[in-house]
Amino acid sequence: MDLGIAGRLAVVTGGGSGIGAALVERLRAEGAEALDASRSTGVDVTRPDAPERVAELAGGRDVDILVNCAGTSSVRPVDELTDADWELQWGLNVLGPMRLMRALAPGMAGRGWGRIVNVSSSSGKRASATSAAYTVTKTAELSLSRVFADEYAGTGVLVNAVAPGPVDGPLWMAEGAMLDQHAAAKGISREEALEAQRAKVPIGRMLHPHEQADVIAFLCSERASAVAGAAWSVDGGIVPSIM
Repeated sequence: MDLGIAGRLAVVTGGGSGIGAALVERLRAEGAEALDASRSTGVDVTRPDAPERVAELAGGRDVDILVNCAGTSSVRPVDELTDADWELQWGLNVLGPMRLMRALAPGMAGRGWGRIVNVSSSSGKRASATSAAYTVTKTAELSLSRVFADEYAGTGVLVNAVAPGPVDGPLWMAEGAMLDQHAAAKGISREEALEAQRAKVPIGRMLHPHEQADVIAFLCSERASAVAGAAWSVDGGIVPSIM
């Protein structure tokens, strides 16, 4: 399927690893110019000047596609979370995406075409006490997406969200990352923790970054011209909801 985005300029926050890196590769395969906006390329999305850094990264050119994919999480009891933990997640999942959408959506609207996808989480649809600051702000990100979707849908700028489940990428699988943290919290082995996660997913396995990237790339495309304000679960069926 031709996604119809050849020649489009895309910015992907967190494009250096995991879902973001898979998406950059996928968009480039479709002929788009996809830029990784992450700390490795001089963009810290939690900073108020992130839109200016993105503009510099784009060389002042018009951005057609924005995907807010930067994020991190950890396993920690609610009573151990500090104000700094909450503020980090708020900056990554709400203020950061909001600032970039606020900066880029009007220009897209003026040109009559744009695509914005916010990468939330299955935790945004079903609260998780093991990562409270993450889950609360991912829920807020879904509402943020809907607000911007309603504001811009009539201008040709389509804003949507995706909600991945556990992904076989560095956020979960890197040494010391969430899989190891779950194992330590429950006093079980890494393999036992992995099996426990797989058992929660109806399709019987964790998802791969490229599977998320395929769905996001579609939402970035001409083929998704009737999709606005959606929050698509890409979680293997882990959230038991029809919404």
